[in-house]
Amino acid sequence: MTTTRRHGRAVAALVATMALALVGCSSPQDAPQTPDPVTVGPTIAPDKAAAPVPVVPPVWPLTGVAGEPAARPSLAVKIENTAVARPQTGLEQADVVWETIVEFDVSRLIAVYHSQVPGEVGPIRSVRPMDPVILAPLHGLLAFSGGQPGILDLVAASGVQMISHDAGAPGMYRARDRAAPHNVYGTPTTFWGVADAAHQAPPGEQFTFARSADRAAAVVGGTPAGTLAFRLSPASSPTWSWDAGTGTWLRSEGSTPATARSGARLSAVNVVSITADHPATGFGAQGGAAVPTYSLVGSGDGVVASGGKTIPVRWQKDSQDAPMRLFTATGAPADLAPGNTWVELVPAGTGSLTVS
Repeated sequence: MTTTRRHGRAVAALVATMALALVGCSSPQDAPQTPDPVTVGPTIAPDKAAAPVPVVPPVWPLTGVAGEPAARPSLAVKIENTAVARPQTGLEQADVVWETIVEFDVSRLIAVYHSQVPGEVGPIRSVRPMDPVILAPLHGLLAFSGGQPGILDLVAASGVQMISHDAGAPGMYRARDRAAPHNVYGTPTTFWGVADAAHQAPPGEQFTFARSADRAAAVVGGTPAGTLAFRLSPASSPTWSWDAGTGTWLRSEGSTPATARSGARLSAVNVVSITADHPATGFGAQGGAAVPTYSLVGSGDGVVASGGKTIPVRWQKDSQDAPMRLFTATGAPADLAPGNTWVELVPAGTGSLTVS
């Protein structure tokens, strides 16, 4: 073997030895590393737009019936309810009727109009001390025949606009087919036409209403009833009978069906019974009889009748200007069914309601 060939083999052996030494000296950290798998989700841009506002259909504030309320104030009219005054005119078109007991145990009505416009109303009579506390929350118009000076002051202080026959207000006249004082009638369109700048706004909601009759408080949680027999005074005993065919309570004066002069039966979708103290005031009537009022600022017991059922409620009125609110035993609002309402003011201790 030549010297050159021996030298070549030695070089090759040295290179191989160095390569093995490098491999032996390598650490595990020097080996190539396989990265952990990474899962990348889709990119979703956040939705920053506000949630859409629910669309609530407008309703008439005094009835809860769907519709576009007219831009006119409420109109309250004092209506007589003695036997010689019946049948009354326009009473069947009122949104709300309040029945009160005045001197001599006589029933007198406050008919409140907004959603309907009767052609004529009457017989119109004089104001009483309970009228301001009932009507102040409406801040509307009040048409009446007259009143005692002190009672007129109470009405003026309540914020309603007074439309008085005795003061020469337009739109009132005496009918020829009835004897005075039971013959003062009026034209609602004329009354609305004289509303001043401070009494143009529609009324706010007074009672609360369910969106549909089947959601009314009495319908949901009440007890079936067929008759509501009131004894408001020895001279006033109105009765309401449930009529499933019309979905209303039908009114009777005692046992006599009550009708309007048009022939329409007087009826109500809701009948609300409010029991309250009925104290005498310092105002006197003929023969020295005391003129009473009702204590309606505060709270007390009541009953709501809707949909052929009744439910006990508590009523609450925080001030003269505040509307009366109704609550069930759980404290939830006692929502009425959409439609017209009659409110029976029952004198505490002497009046009563019998449900059967």
